[in-house]
Amino acid sequence: MNYAIIVAAGQSSRMKVKVDKAFVPLGSRPVLAYSLIAYEECPEIDGIIVVVKKDRVDSTKAMAKMFGCSKLETVVTGGSKRQLSVAKGIAELPSEVSIVAVHDGARPLVTPELISASIKAAKRYGSGVAGCRMTDTIKFVESGLKVTSTLDRNKVWAVQTPQTFKVKVLKEAYEYIDKNDLTVTDEASALEVAGLDVHLVESETSNMKITTLDDLTIAAALLKL
Repeated sequence: MNYAIIVAAGQSSRMKVKVDKAFVPLGSRPVLAYSLIAYEECPEIDGIIVVVKKDRVDSTKAMAKMFGCSKLETVVTGGSKRQLSVAKGIAELPSEVSIVAVHDGARPLVTPELISASIKAAKRYGSGVAGCRMTDTIKFVESGLKVTSTLDRNKVWAVQTPQTFKVKVLKEAYEYIDKNDLTVTDEASALEVAGLDVHLVESETSNMKITTLDDLTIAAALLKL
C-alpha cells in the first residue's frame, strides 16, 4: 500500500502577517485543499494522513469531507518542528504500507502525475524526491553579503515535495537523526545524514511553495483562477 503524509503544521513565519498559510483562500479553496485533492486523484495513493496544528484538526476533517477526499484516514497534531510532525505522521502508518509520500501542504500545484512518478522511483530506488534544475547562476555566501564562490548550476537542484520513500528506508533515516539528536529541514536530508541514497524525480518550478503573500498571487495565476 502507498500512503501520503501531508504536513501543514508550520508557523507560517515568513508570511509577515499572522495567518495559517495552509488555510488561506486560494480562489474558492483553502491552499491545503489543492494538495488533498491531488493525492485523492492519484490512483497509486491508498490513504492520506494530514498533520496540522491542534486547533485545525476539526476544520481539516471538514475540508476533506467538503471536497470529497475519501482517502483521508486520520488527522493528527503536529510537533514543534517539521521532522517531529513527519514523525507523528509516520507513527500513524498502517503496518501494511510500504511506500509513503511526504508533502508540504503549502504546495498547492502538485499533480497526481508527479506523485505517481515519485512513487515509481521510490519503489525502484528506495526514494523519489521531486526537484527541478536551477537556471539562475548560484552564488555561495559564507557570511554577510560577500560571495565566496560560484556553484556549477548544472549540479544544483531545488528540492520540492513530494518526497517519497520506502517506509523502511524513511524509518531508518529518522531513527538515525533521533538517535544522534540531529535537526533536518526535509526528509531527503535525513537520508543524506544517515548515509542513504536520495534519488531525484524531475519536477517543474510551478510546483511552488506558498511562503509569502506574493506567492498566493503567483499560484493563482498558475492555476488560472
